[in-house]
This record gives sequence, structure tokens and C-alpha cells, in this order.
Amino acid sequence: MALSDFTSGTAGSTMKFQVQRYVGDYAHEMYTNAKKLSGTAIVGASAEINTSIEDYLGQARWYKPLMANINVPSVTNATDGAYTEVDTAFYKYAKTVRTHGAKEVNVQKVISQEDGLAKIARDFGETKAQDEHNSVLESLNGVAAYEVSRGGGITSFNTDADSPTTGFYVDVNALGEFGPAATDATDARKLIDADSAVKGAARGERLFKSMGMAWKDYEAPYYYMITSPETLADLRVANLVDETTITEGNLVFNTIFQGKFRLLLTRAMGNDQSASANVNDESVKTTFICKPDALTMKSLVVPMPVEMDRAAAAHGGSGTTDIWYRWGYVCHPMGYSWDGSEVQFVQTAGTGGYDQADSWVRSEAGYLNLGILPILHS
Repeated sequence: MALSDFTSGTAGSTMKFQVQRYVGDYAHEMYTNAKKLSGTAIVGASAEINTSIEDYLGQARWYKPLMANINVPSVTNATDGAYTEVDTAFYKYAKTVRTHGAKEVNVQKVISQEDGLAKIARDFGETKAQDEHNSVLESLNGVAAYEVSRGGGITSFNTDADSPTTGFYVDVNALGEFGPAATDATDARKLIDADSAVKGAARGERLFKSMGMAWKDYEAPYYYMITSPETLADLRVANLVDETTITEGNLVFNTIFQGKFRLLLTRAMGNDQSASANVNDESVKTTFICKPDALTMKSLVVPMPVEMDRAAAAHGGSGTTDIWYRWGYVCHPMGYSWDGSEVQFVQTAGTGGYDQADSWVRSEAGYLNLGILPILHS
């Protein structure tokens, strides 16, 4: 059957319309398969965050790990026992509010046979989820940029990750545990070892060493690995991707190393920090390893979350209809305090945004309380 049979004549026109319609329906529904970071256990809840604070910012208290003084009682020595002090600190978090509007010329329904307002209503949930996903994504980028700005990263198992001049990140191309500093593309190191002489699970050695250098004697039951399709291709070539998958809510994850890492892919994670003097020039990619509950997200109560407005006289009396959706939330990474603007809602990216190094500062948290480990690689 020729292509013209589908595109000419009455029957052809009908067939063409059906193809277009099915393609359009597929485009509408395709996003439902996307893994949104805000829909995973990377994002948890925090009872300390109060969304009713009368300002753009809020403040929450957290308790530092106890340094317990254990006493041995004596019947002959009347010296007082030493008390165990409970030490706390504060961190600041910022509010985010967004709006999403659409306008429809009412008479357009006669021509298109499509209800534009119904379409925008169907898509609102996706719009909101994508916005929250973007905020989480850019928070990861901002934390990475901030940690890189602190100084050199973690280079060995003995690195003091709590030092004020050490960034909580691993640069696999830096001088240290992985060898000499890479100088060009010939000795640049990927996260997954591409050397054909290295076989099997040994290709993931840099990944496990990076985690051990960062969190040392702490290890979560599982982690999320947020990386690019290119790095996933390296994992598949190395035959490291598990045959079984893990289901979390309505999401199905590929995993590596028997479910230890749940894979999340995003092309937005280029996140090249190599312009910094603290990062090797050959490390132009970032893979994030995140603990469960590495970030907190909490909804805000927003006045008039859905509102409609009609202009009856517009367009020669056919009228227009406007619809607006409004929502808000707090998105905050574990172990950090907001250090950006205090007089406006947070931008997703750019000046005053989640992705800026000067938007974050460690809130006196030790490395065990940090949930996001950027690994920089080629």
C-alpha cells in the first residue's frame, strides 16, 4: 500500500487524522513514564519545618550527635559526675511559590474540537511535579557548586570531610586515591573504569571508593545514583546493571550491585564544575549519590490555588477564559542552611536560585549528616 493511500482521498484523510490523533495522545501521556526526583525517597518529610512562618524564610532546630560522658560511680570519691550536653543548631529554609496560567479563546473549540482548559487541567499535575523535580535537581547542582567553592575535595580515606577548607565531593581525576592528577583526555578517568583489562564488578571500584572516602564508617541500606545516559551506557557495557528491577510507588528502577544503587537518569546533569580551581579540568561530569531523605519537601498553603476569570466581550463577544493554578513548597537539602535572598521567593535557577553556590552553607553539620555526594568525573 502506497503512502498516498493514507494521505489522500476521504478514507486517506480519515486515516491521516487517526495517526495524528494517536501520536498526539502518545505525546500527552509520554511524560507519565518519567522518573521525577520529587516522587522518590530522595525527598522526605521533616516535622521541624513550619510552613506558617511569617516571612520568606523559616528557621528550624536540629540536634547534633551526642558526645556522651559515661561516669563510673564511686562510694569513696564525692566528685560530681560529668554531664552530657545536648547541643543544637539552627538552619534556615526558604519558601517557593509558583503559578501556571492558560488562556483560551472560547470559539476555538468550534474549530479544534479540543477543550484547551480541560487539557491544561489534565497537565497541571505534571506541571507541578516537573517544577518540584527541577527544584530538587537544581538544589543538587547548588550543593555541588557550594561544596566545590569550599576547597579541594575528598582525596583519600583519611581526608577530614568536616574541615572548613574541604568540599564534600570526590574528584576522581584529582591527585589521590585514584592515582596522579589527570592532565588530558588520555589519562582522564570516568566514574566506571573503561579499561578492557578491568573485569566485572571491579569496574565500579571508583564508585565504592568514593562513597567510602566520603561517609567512611556509615553506609545506608541503599542509595540513589543520579547520572547521565552516557554513564548508564558505561554501566551496561561493563555488565553491571542488575537483571531485576525495584519498584518504588509507581516507579520502576534499574539498579546496580544487587539493588544497592537505584538509577535515575537526567540529561540535565552535565553540571561541569571544572572551571573551579579546586577541580581537575578533565572532570566535566557529575554523578550524584544521594541517601534516602537527602532533601525535604513540604507543601505550602497558597491562597486561591485555582482561579478562573472570564472576559465575555473579548474577541467579538465570543469571550475568553483564563485559568490559573498556584502552588508552593519548601525544598531543602539535609545538612545545609539557606544563604540566599531573604526578601523574595526562591528562583529555580539563576540569580538567587537553588543552583547557586552562594545560596547554601553547611549548617554546622558533620559529614555523616550530609545526604548528597557529588562525584566529578570524565
